Amino acid sequence: MYLNSIFADPERMDRLIEIAKTSLQPLLEGAVMNTIPLTIISFIIGIILAVLTALARISQGKFFQGIARFYVSAIRGTPLLVQLFIIFYGLPNIGVTLDPFISAVIGFSLSVGAYASEIIRAAIISIPKGQWEAGYSIGMTYTQALKRIILPQAARVSIPPLSNSFISLVKDTSLASVVLVTEMFRRAQEIASTTYEFLLVYVEAALLYWVICFFLSILQGYLEKRMDRYTS
Repeated sequence: MYLNSIFADPERMDRLIEIAKTSLQPLLEGAVMNTIPLTIISFIIGIILAVLTALARISQGKFFQGIARFYVSAIRGTPLLVQLFIIFYGLPNIGVTLDPFISAVIGFSLSVGAYASEIIRAAIISIPKGQWEAGYSIGMTYTQALKRIILPQAARVSIPPLSNSFISLVKDTSLASVVLVTEMFRRAQEIASTTYEFLLVYVEAALLYWVICFFLSILQGYLEKRMDRYTS
């Protein structure tokens, strides 16, 4: 019915084509100015946090293990949307008011850190214990063996799942619209609310997300092939 009404009305068809053309630029601006930077910054911070959390989980210190376990449990056990609401709308109740973009970065970084820490931890413990013993046998300390032997191998194992996390983060940034970040999806909401062509605008936004993720998938494959060169 919807498509029939469009094809039966040339004026409606022209209007939809014009809306699609005019909405492309603001959607791309939202992607370039906020979606992509938000993804990259959050992922970098999240990976740093993930490595520290994973190392804390495998350490002998009960205190650091406990903090890391609590952090991972709290983040994985609560919805990301709720976390964003707490950071942006809840913290002002105790006098902490954050910029929308900063709030989104904190929320996404914490989420990436929790989930990616389990990927990195699993990669580290998957390395045979003989690798540790080999490092100790030539006089390496725990830190040296971890840095020079274990982490490089764990990085190769971690790339596929971490790449998937990065691609998922691109899509998750659409949640930043709820904390007033004018990323691509929020631009789509604004356009749809003024044109009332919700289906057209949201499909256009979905296609742009798909294009971004498609190119990231190609990059993922390239990185995996590069890392395979170092596989013995």
